[in-house]
Amino acid sequence: VQLQASGGGLVQAGGSLRLSCVASGNTFRFNGFGWYRQSPGKQRELVAAISVVGNTNYADSVKGRFTISRDNREKTVYLQMNSLKPEDTAVYYCTRGYDRPLGSWGPGTQVTVSS
Repeated sequence: VQLQASGGGLVQAGGSLRLSCVASGNTFRFNGFGWYRQSPGKQRELVAAISVVGNTNYADSVKGRFTISRDNREKTVYLQMNSLKPEDTAVYYCTRGYDRPLGSWGPGTQVTVSS
């Protein structure tokens, strides 16, 4: 499964963005997926994950603000981000895997939140 993340951009604090991760191939529905992020000087961290059956897991820092979802027909994983904060600024990546990241990392999409 190859993944392409998009939807990042520049937004003011309190604003919203929706990230998309489109998959190629025919095994999308058999995989869990996760969104991760990395900001300069920090390690990459899990933001949210979704399992094959739709179970979700969120980092404490985004609970109540971010929502991960999937559309098996469109082979796409979404990350709806609301009430964005400057500390959400990072490059966001999607990858296979629910419990841990699997596969390779793509280029990601930059999210910048201004104060």
